[in-house]
Amino acid sequence: MNRSAYIVRQDTVMPYSPLNHADTVNRRLVGRENVGARNLEVVLGVVAKGGGALKHSHPGIEQVCYVLAGRARVEVGDDYVDEVGPGDAIFFPAGVPHVFTTISVEPVKVLVIYAPPYGETGAIRH
Repeated sequence: MNRSAYIVRQDTVMPYSPLNHADTVNRRLVGRENVGARNLEVVLGVVAKGGGALKHSHPGIEQVCYVLAGRARVEVGDDYVDEVGPGDAIFFPAGVPHVFTTISVEPVKVLVIYAPPYGETGAIRH
């Protein structure tokens, strides 16, 4: 297998704006298309102030967000709300509605892991 199947350079990945999000630019670093990953997906997201994920869920897909920079407000289900910042990891269980909103002036930079891969299909907006 050649090096490109193991190493992904962020600047070589096409940015996109995900469904159910506002003011968000993602880059799919690890996925089926670029390295052949079948059981997980890793995305780097940059979310501007006030932007983020609208209330939605991922049936059958677990999600973890690891905050690299900035601060965000997180809502999970109907009764959990907290603020997160650099070094915090957030777990969103499969099928549970959640919201992620940047509250800092600085954009949030977040590493997002989906298992199994999300691939921009299957989200349900609430």
